[in-house]
Amino acid sequence: MGYQPRIKSSRNTAHPYKKPLREKDKDKRGNPRRFGRQAEPEKPSVTETKFVEVTLKRLHVLGAQKFGSSPFSEHFNRWLTNVEAILGEFEAFPSICVDEQFRSECAETIDVMRLQLEERRRKEAIAEQETKNIVYCRSFLNQVNAKYAAAISALKAQKDSEVKRLNSLIVQLKSDQDRIIRLKTGFWRGLSKKEREQKELVVIEALNEKQLELELVVLNFKGQQRELREQFERRREPIQKQMQIFQNKVQEAETDGSLEERWFACGALADAVNGFLQRKAADGVDSNGIEPDSA
Repeated sequence: MGYQPRIKSSRNTAHPYKKPLREKDKDKRGNPRRFGRQAEPEKPSVTETKFVEVTLKRLHVLGAQKFGSSPFSEHFNRWLTNVEAILGEFEAFPSICVDEQFRSECAETIDVMRLQLEERRRKEAIAEQETKNIVYCRSFLNQVNAKYAAAISALKAQKDSEVKRLNSLIVQLKSDQDRIIRLKTGFWRGLSKKEREQKELVVIEALNEKQLELELVVLNFKGQQRELREQFERRREPIQKQMQIFQNKVQEAETDGSLEERWFACGALADAVNGFLQRKAADGVDSNGIEPDSA
């Protein structure tokens, strides 16, 4: 292929106009709507009345908030943070200029609420130890009951043995008495009636003595049994009382006792908001913060 010389174009030849590269880039940067998303429309501003209504509603919701399960103290810090956030947003609203009384009332309510929640937190912290104390008391009580049952069993065995011995003697004496009464012949034939009566009296006295002794053994057993029961009741009573105290503390920790306190606290904060609005209205400031013209 041969060499072909370049042909110069004439300066008078017309050329289509093209924008310089920098101007193109400038147009792209200067027209963001061309490639970017469209600007969002501005949201309508919230009125003071509506904002106050929302604030009171949020306080009511927090006051009625229930925590799922123990330990409830895990939710306390988050709950306080939410309350303080609501109050901070209320104070920061453009047309609301809270006074010192409002700040003081809210600070006092928050401080009291924080102390109450700390007390609840402390009670929950010792609930685990109280549970261990209940286990210890129950074990100790079982030992006392076992000792009582063993003592009663030993006493009963002693009574049964003594009663058995006396009953055996009584049976033998009654047998002797019957034999003397029915005596007609045999070894006692040569005895006189008087001698037989004397021997019968001896047997009757011995029989009465053993029967009385048997009654005393039974009465003595009942007395010992009663005394033993009273003795062990005196040992069991303080253990049972202490265990009941531990159980009450554990049950208290398993119930969200802060609900009522938090309800009253949010109610007090709502009263502080309403009180501030009443003072603001009494000062003659409308919802836009402009004093009305004097007549």
